Amino acid sequence: MADMENKKLKTMVKELESMAAKNRGRIVQMSHHSRAAHLGSALSCVDILVALYFSVLQLDKKKIDSLKRDRFILSKGHAATALYTVLAFRGIIDMNLLDTYCLPGSILEDHPGPSTIPGVEAATGSLGHGLSLGTGMALANRIQKINNKIIVLASDGECNEGSVWEAAMFASGQKLNNITIIIDFNKWQATARSCDVLGIEPLVEKWKTFGFKTFEIDGHNMGEIVETLSEIYVGFDQPCAVIAHTVKGKGVSFMEDDNNWHYRVPDEKDVQMALKELERSKDE
Repeated sequence: MADMENKKLKTMVKELESMAAKNRGRIVQMSHHSRAAHLGSALSCVDILVALYFSVLQLDKKKIDSLKRDRFILSKGHAATALYTVLAFRGIIDMNLLDTYCLPGSILEDHPGPSTIPGVEAATGSLGHGLSLGTGMALANRIQKINNKIIVLASDGECNEGSVWEAAMFASGQKLNNITIIIDFNKWQATARSCDVLGIEPLVEKWKTFGFKTFEIDGHNMGEIVETLSEIYVGFDQPCAVIAHTVKGKGVSFMEDDNNWHYRVPDEKDVQMALKELERSKDE
């Protein structure tokens, strides 16, 4: 029985990894086609989003506005392409919409807009707001006795914002055990290393001190991501924080840990090189 379960888990992880590679390829193409930035930031959080939407979140694409749905907030809204591609591959939005990203008249803007895209819970991109929005939803759901998950994905640079820590104090003070924040800790922000801009370390200890049940994971280990996110709501009486160590530009070797890809747009040669790498990674 244990061998069967292990085999099933390995198969699921392999499928999720393949899905992540497909999403990364589409994200690179979208950045090139629209001449839009923030490619590196989107690539670093793909594994987390794929794990959430294909394994963890309870969502019915036919009833995407159900009050009982799990909710995901992309607080680091500049990584919108990662969310759009996952929504498309999950069947929540039309795949053809991805071709319109950032083009005039498209609902797929460079930061998620309000009330325009199925599956997008909030307008984000002005950093530091996601956890505040999430805590409000978590409190409202507790009052209404709605038993669901609220998951917020934030960037490490976003932890520079005081509003993040105000929301953290509120969540722990109210013992909101239905909310989790995941920090995409790729060690970079727009112009410098995150830890060189402000003293955000020790990040794990900070979240513990603010009253969160805190986990530290490899944000690119699909099995570890799924296992952690699947168990965080079991019996805890406090909010949770997951510090996910990631690599900016993950999945494309010449983009990895290179902060130039925060704003740089890939040319046709870059796209083809990236797609070849990602195609190989799907088969490994």
